[in-house]
Amino acid sequence: MTDIAAQLVLNGISLGASYALVALGFVLILNAVGAVNFAHGDAVMAGGYIAIATVAFLPEWGRGFGLAVLPLVLLAAAMLGLILAWVGYFPIRRRPPVAVFVSTIAIGVILQSGADVLFGAAPRAGPSLVGGGNLSLGGIRLDHQQIAVIAVASLACAGVWALLSRTRVGRQLRAVAQDPDMAEAIGIRATIAIAATFALAAALAGLAGLLLSERYFVTPVDGATFMLKAYIAATIGGWGRIWGAVVGALLLGLFEVVVAALVSPMIAEAALYLAVLLVLLMRPTGLFGEALGTRS
Repeated sequence: MTDIAAQLVLNGISLGASYALVALGFVLILNAVGAVNFAHGDAVMAGGYIAIATVAFLPEWGRGFGLAVLPLVLLAAAMLGLILAWVGYFPIRRRPPVAVFVSTIAIGVILQSGADVLFGAAPRAGPSLVGGGNLSLGGIRLDHQQIAVIAVASLACAGVWALLSRTRVGRQLRAVAQDPDMAEAIGIRATIAIAATFALAAALAGLAGLLLSERYFVTPVDGATFMLKAYIAATIGGWGRIWGAVVGALLLGLFEVVVAALVSPMIAEAALYLAVLLVLLMRPTGLFGEALGTRS
């Protein structure tokens, strides 16, 4: 494999790993409340700007190392998720799902407008996780930043898996997602579990914003793009399937990067939607989909 081909694959996996964080948070909320959080993409955008704002307070020598601000980005994004839950979901949770759609869209617009006021409309570059440089492996030079993105995203996904499958808190979150009324009946506080899910999903989105902002920049209107990517990943992987969405996101990232390099970004965008249509025609419930009608 040549340097160019290896770097191309690495870029695709890196982009897909970042998308996986977005899709994972998207599906967590979908399963927890049975409705789509349309502000989720704007939480990704907010994560990029949080990273840009916090790294400015580091000493000059540390501003190229995004790992230094990663805990702050996670914390600030999680707090944003809690605010979104208490403002945009809980007051209208007993109303039809369309009410949640509208409220989260409104919050997304507020986040977009706030970012525009604070940072301006011009694209901004976020901090690199580990600085520049390349790693030589078997004669192939691999970018340090892309390797770091894959490592951080993989650790985050593994952490979510461990939380959901190996801890009591994770079991409670899954119980509330499956049947909140039954979970309440056995002593689980559904409100706290749902709020925690919003915080976790927003933290994943904020982390994705940090990882994406260095190479792909960030603007206030990027939320809609990230939301669309999460939708596509969830559709490919199977609507409501947590790890199916992660696989769908990885495939999405590889597809975008490879096709854009071989042809052009514009054709890659069109080919992506054609591929999604083909997936829906051949596998209407996605690659790992469940029975139709089990998700709202």
